[in-house]
Amino acid sequence: MAIVELTCISCPLGCPLRVETGPDGAVLSVSGNTCKRGEEYGRKEVTAPMRTVTSTVRVEGGSAPVTSVRTKTDIPKEKIFSVMEAIRQAAAKAPVEIGDVIVADIAGTGVDLVATKAVGRR
Repeated sequence: MAIVELTCISCPLGCPLRVETGPDGAVLSVSGNTCKRGEEYGRKEVTAPMRTVTSTVRVEGGSAPVTSVRTKTDIPKEKIFSVMEAIRQAAAKAPVEIGDVIVADIAGTGVDLVATKAVGRR
């Protein structure tokens, strides 16, 4: 049995969570949370941590040199470095609209990288 202590990031309260796991790694209990989201976060963080990645991508022929981007949904935490390498190599062509898919299925995650800032043509 192991105890993992975390700070919940599901809402601004930042509850101190205590997650108890069994010998097989299965979550036995979550305590310290003040809402259901905290329990869900604790279970997910211990068994399969996920993150949203935000960054910028170069824009060719744009009124700005880059556009901000993010993964459309969470990706597995262990894929962050692969995703960042794919972002570094990516480029968008102007014009770019908010929500445009910049890289589909980035780094084999099944998640699209989308623009979060519009950039017009030069």
